[in-house]
Amino acid sequence: MALSLTKNKRRESDKGENEENVPAKREKRDDMRLGSHLDQPVDSNSIHEVIKYIPSPLPGKYYDPDTTEPVIFGLQTLEELLSWSEVNPFYVAAVPLVPREPPLDGCKHRTLVSHDMMGGYLDDRFIQGTYAESPYAFYHWQYIDIFNYFTHNMVTIPPAMWTNAAHKHGVLVLGTFITEWEDGSVACETFLKDEESYRAVADKLVQICYFYGFDGWLINIENTLSEIAVQNTPLFLRYLTDQMHQKVSGSLVLWYDSVTENGRLQWQNELNPSNRVFFSACDGFFTNYNWTEQSLESMRDYSEVQDRQADIYVGALEVIRKYNFSAALFAPGWVYEALDRAEFRKNQDNFVLSAGSGLFCQVTSTSIRLSSPLPFVSSFCQGFGSSFYCRGQREDKRSWFNLTAQEIQPLYYYEQQDWSGLVEEPRLPRGRLEWWLLTHAGRTHPRCMRLSQSVPSVCLPTLFLLRQQLLP
Repeated sequence: MALSLTKNKRRESDKGENEENVPAKREKRDDMRLGSHLDQPVDSNSIHEVIKYIPSPLPGKYYDPDTTEPVIFGLQTLEELLSWSEVNPFYVAAVPLVPREPPLDGCKHRTLVSHDMMGGYLDDRFIQGTYAESPYAFYHWQYIDIFNYFTHNMVTIPPAMWTNAAHKHGVLVLGTFITEWEDGSVACETFLKDEESYRAVADKLVQICYFYGFDGWLINIENTLSEIAVQNTPLFLRYLTDQMHQKVSGSLVLWYDSVTENGRLQWQNELNPSNRVFFSACDGFFTNYNWTEQSLESMRDYSEVQDRQADIYVGALEVIRKYNFSAALFAPGWVYEALDRAEFRKNQDNFVLSAGSGLFCQVTSTSIRLSSPLPFVSSFCQGFGSSFYCRGQREDKRSWFNLTAQEIQPLYYYEQQDWSGLVEEPRLPRGRLEWWLLTHAGRTHPRCMRLSQSVPSVCLPTLFLLRQQLLP
């Protein structure tokens, strides 16, 4: 009972204290409410809203001056490279590299496409895509392993839409670091003068690659080098390659055939003792395009090549396959530049088909397969079109371009097919697995197709043959 009485007294005491403090607390709450917009007179016919304007933290060059849309661009000078810092992640590629089977290092023959067209950063510079009547696009990803975005900026950062499209198909994307002419010589003498300087440049290249989500670099020194600079070039390459391998899994650093070990700008058109030191310091060698078959024979017999034939990229197809080298296609966009752009799709398909067995053996000899979750779904969108559809209904009739919207592409087979009936293709996957695929055949009427054991092949007006294989 005493304990209960004590508790009651304590409660009464607390209650008295609380009652004494009520006016003070109420006054305090009133002071806090002075700035509230709820205390202001409200007009029942209007809506009050506070709008705050926060200026963009990025300079104006990150936006197109005509449309104000966000854009990507290259770096022009060494000073820009060394002062680069991370920007808004909005500019970063969002699609990770999809695994391929076999992996790149297990491919006997590889195919690299170097995209050099009209100075670069055209319709593809728009981060969110753009409206374009006749844009350039690439969609024959099943035939290549590496895509290099090339311009004559000192540092070429691949637009995110290219990286997104390539990664969906298991294709690596390389940026470009190039120095040329007198300005290039000055830049090289600056950053190749000592270890601290070339490491600073290499570190920035690694940071840029890691931040933007692509997979490596093509290094192209197109100017003469002093004795000190040329001695430090292999060290720069080795340091860059090692750092890239540590920071970016599966990355590549390739050297373009340009200067020789004595610092002279003398394209060799082959790998030989004059440039082997650069090949030994990185992942691969891209020969200049004035090669001959004698050059291929010489490289095949060169002791420094040993088991690295696949690391040598030559601008040919059927011929170089005889020598177990990899292929490098430079500037295939000429079909867009030189021919009727309204017929671009037709011209590009014909170009790929005319490339012959040298290109197609890339698929047939290695049976490249993408790791894809089930169920497998693709609209075969090529990243451009003349209309927008939603649930099968056209929402807007306007030409557009955005490679990020590109989806898994089929294998465009090179044999002429008879469209009067289905063509038997025994290499299609068998079993009880069924794929439901949506495609805009002819880009006019959306259609669906179903692949199953009972349908061994597919025939559509714009589809040569689908041979998409999945990992078990």
